[in-house]
Parts: sequence; C-alpha cells; structure tokens
Amino acid sequence: MMLNSLDLPGRPEDTRVVVAMSGGVDSSVTAALLKHQGYDVIGVTLQLYDHGKAMHRTGACCAGQDIQDARRVAEHLDIPHYVLDYESRFKEAVIDRFAESYLAGETPVPCVTCNQTVKFEDLLATAKEFGADAMATGHYIASKQVGNRRVLTRPTDEDRDQTYFLFATTQDQINFLRFPLGGMPKPEARALARELGLSVADKQDSQDICFVPTGKYTDVIERLHPGAAEPGDIVHIDGSVLGEHKGIIRYTVGQRRGLGISSSDPLYVVKLDAVRKQVIVGPREALVTRRLKLREVNWLGPQTFAEFPETGMEIYAKVRSTRPPKQALLYAKADGGFEVELLDGEEGVAPGQACVFYSGIEPEAQLWGGAWIASTQTDVAIPDVVGTAAE
Repeated sequence: MMLNSLDLPGRPEDTRVVVAMSGGVDSSVTAALLKHQGYDVIGVTLQLYDHGKAMHRTGACCAGQDIQDARRVAEHLDIPHYVLDYESRFKEAVIDRFAESYLAGETPVPCVTCNQTVKFEDLLATAKEFGADAMATGHYIASKQVGNRRVLTRPTDEDRDQTYFLFATTQDQINFLRFPLGGMPKPEARALARELGLSVADKQDSQDICFVPTGKYTDVIERLHPGAAEPGDIVHIDGSVLGEHKGIIRYTVGQRRGLGISSSDPLYVVKLDAVRKQVIVGPREALVTRRLKLREVNWLGPQTFAEFPETGMEIYAKVRSTRPPKQALLYAKADGGFEVELLDGEEGVAPGQACVFYSGIEPEAQLWGGAWIASTQTDVAIPDVVGTAAE
C-alpha cells in the first residue's frame, strides 16, 4: 500500500492530523505545511497556566497572547481550532514536581516532564478521541521507519535539536507522533512562515520556562511551599563553614556567582544537601562527573537489556540540552539499576537533570531514550560533610 508523506496509508485528505499549536512559529508552520499538503488538520492549543492569578497580578493566562496567536493562524489556514484547559493537570504533573525537585536539592527539567505527561500522554489521548491518525508538533526532531519499528533521530538543524526533551517518549507514542520540521533548518521554517503569510512569522522564540515568566523560579516554589527558602550553612568540601545561604532552592550545581562568600580561590556549588540544608562548595575540579546513577530509564534502542555486554553498552550521552552528546557506557546492573560512565567526564551535572542516550553524534543519529539522574560521582571525593566553624 502506498504511504503518504507522514508514512501513513491513505491519501492526505483522508488522513486526520491533530497539530499541537503553541502559538509560536514552529507549530504554526507545522499546521500550515500539513494543511497545504491536503491533510485533514485540527489545531489544538493547551491553556496550562494563569500567570495573573498565580503571581498575584492582573493579566491574561500565561498563554493568553499565545492562544490568540494560535487562533489567528488557525483562522488564516481555515482549520478547526480548540483550546483545552489543562491547568489543573499541568500543575499536578509539572509545576508541583518542579517545586518538589528543587526542595530535594535537585535541578529539574520541567519541559521533559510536560512532554512526558501533559503533551504526549493526555493531549495524545485527546487527539485519538478526535479520530486522528497522527499527532504532529513543531519540535525539531525527526522520525522514520527502520525495519519494523519507528525511531526518533536528531534533526537536520543541530542548533535546534530538541531530542533531549523527548527522551521519555514511549514506542507507542513514537508510532503516533510526527515531526514535520525534523528535516528543516529553523531559518527556513521562519522564511516559510513569512511566505505563507502567517502572523507569527517574526514572533520571538520563548526562552523561559512557561510558568516562570519573570525568570525567578524561586517565586513559584515559595508560593507553593511557604518557608521553603530556609537558611543554612555554605560548607567547603573540607568541612569548614564559609557563610550562610538563604535557601538551597536558590542554588544549582556548577554555580559560581552570587554565592555571597569570599575566597582567595574560585569556588563552585558542587552539591546540595537538602536534609542538612547545606550548600557545599569546592574547586572546579570537584565538578567533573564520571559516573551517574539513573532512575526511570526509558530505553528505545534496538537491543534488549539482556544483550548489554558486561563491559557496558557503548552509547553517546547528553547531560545538558545545550551540550553535544559524548561517548559513554551504559550499564544494566544485576540489581535492576542503571549507571552511565561518562568517558571524558562532564562538569556541573546535577541530580534531577536528564541523561539522554544516542546511537551517535551525527545528524539523524537515533535517540535511544534516556533517564533521570538520581546521583552523581565526581573525580574529587565529596565527603559527607557536616560543617565545622570557619577558621
């Protein structure tokens, strides 16, 4: 049977696609491309967060302007458009987990959680209720059929690679999802938006976490957990107390500036101890991480865990969305746990972040899944310090 451009059987006009429209240029171009190719397109926009209510100031919901932008694009394309209120689900699945992760001394990645829950679980189910044959998004990631399975790969535009944020996507979801921009550089997508007369063609890309409009994530945490920013000691890895902090939620591993302490040598945050309410600092070499313990592993590679060699599965791992994948070994432990060895080491890796697996570093390398980082092991041993009086 002949397949259409989305690798689905049937003519485009007989294929219904729900497009997740955020109101930005990428999802708008996605909807426009599919519409112009003749697909039966339905646009869906999620209302996730009300900044006015949450931040105690007047104003529209967080996606107020974005919803209007998505609606205008849908009208221009002459496609049905629905706005779904997912605020309570988003708060439960994303915002609450974000705050709890910071309280535990972690550095969360809420965009991954949002894709994992609200977008690719709840919205995907809604798309199927609409009778859709597929759901498309404006993510810069590619998918293709390889043998009897569909795989995700790095996009053509490596500068826009968003595979890091989709590591938790399941095989069933991959089979239903489509990413029309995977083979298109971002400048080309924006030029296409202008050519198609889309009102969002020159709209700036969003840089902040959507529910932290001011950039001050601590405001969100303290609103949800009053008193969360409890003071405590700033402790050197040698055990000496160097000063007092105003709450571990204000610090991240790798941070150098804004520590509020004086030292003859540069010091960095190397660990956050939520139990003792301590910010532990040390020299830069104490940031180099070699070993990671993982949790909630999502494996999408072609091998089974039983096929992993005892010496570790050779992979490429990315521990920050802005860093390239690097050579690593993934171990499936006998006790059911998983660890990653970063062969060249990485600086500033924190629990709560994601470790994402790839088959290689080249464009179109396959995304092999990933996991959340449970704990890290650095080159410099960080003792279980309690703190003593500073000399």
